[in-house]
Amino acid sequence: MTDQADITALSFEEALKELEKIVSRLESGEAALQEAIDLYERGDQLRRQCAARLDAAQARIDAIRTDADGRAAGTTPFAAG
Repeated sequence: MTDQADITALSFEEALKELEKIVSRLESGEAALQEAIDLYERGDQLRRQCAARLDAAQARIDAIRTDADGRAAGTTPFAAG
C-alpha cells in the first residue's frame, strides 16, 4: 500500500473509489486480522482526504459573492490553511 503522500496526490474521485473498495473488502469478512487493520488505517486516511477536499470545495462555494439581486457577482479568494 502507498503512504500518505500518495493519498494527497489522489483526486477526490480516486480516493473515494479506493475507499469504497476497502469498505467492500472489510465488509466481506475475508480479510485476515492484520490485513483488516491495515485496510482500516488506509481507509481512515482516505476518508480524511475526502473530507478535506469536500471542506475546501464548500469553502470555495461559500466565498462566491452575490449582487443585490442575489446573482453570483464573482468570487472571493479562499486561503486554505
